[in-house]
Amino acid sequence: MTRLITITSGKGGVGKTTTAINLGAALNAFGKEVVILDANLTTPNVGLHLGAPIVPVSLNHVLSGKAKIDDAIYEHGSGTKIVPSSLSIKELRTINHNKLKDVGKKLKKMADFVIYDSAAGLGDEAVASMESADELIIVTNPEIPAVTDALKASKLAEQLGKEIKGVIVTRSNGTKGEMPVANVADMLELPILGVIPEDGNIRQSVIMKDALVHTHPKCKAAKAYRKIAAKIIGKDNYKDPYDGFWDRLFG
Repeated sequence: MTRLITITSGKGGVGKTTTAINLGAALNAFGKEVVILDANLTTPNVGLHLGAPIVPVSLNHVLSGKAKIDDAIYEHGSGTKIVPSSLSIKELRTINHNKLKDVGKKLKKMADFVIYDSAAGLGDEAVASMESADELIIVTNPEIPAVTDALKASKLAEQLGKEIKGVIVTRSNGTKGEMPVANVADMLELPILGVIPEDGNIRQSVIMKDALVHTHPKCKAAKAYRKIAAKIIGKDNYKDPYDGFWDRLFG
């Protein structure tokens, strides 16, 4: 059964797009057919991250009724499929956000997983992404402002009657100033799917225009994303191929 998962946050800059791309790429590596859709129409980033900033047919064309969704799907060199949004501000005027749900229904016939990278905040774009989803994953940083906004997102999801799969805590560096993961879970009253450590390789993967799980598969953040993907598909006994003896011994 195809699952449409919307990655949301309530706050920008927490690593939502990075999470959407790497979860999608990891699920694809597990043999799942995946389509990542950039539902952040105002400030799209999926295409920028994966080397497709400008494409002939974008999601904007589909939502404006000028093209079919089949024509807006592009395959990255890694095999992961994406639906980029346009960088053009002019095209925003003719977009119907409510069509995101119809687009999702069509994509679910083509893949095992459809992942929506939601717009930041709780505006019309973000709400349309939430309404399209079968389930939501909330991304937050371990700091009070981000977790507070994540709480707002979770309350909105509850009002919309949407299931929240859990929370991914990103950019964790283990310092005294950050909020303990247990406190994040308590405040949001949601399960923690995984913790992504602060990792400079993430910036490098953007420069290389590919997912971190492809460019730096041995780094801790890539391992964390793979473990979350394994959890999503029910691989409870998953052992990362890069977790050798020395990795387990020294972390």
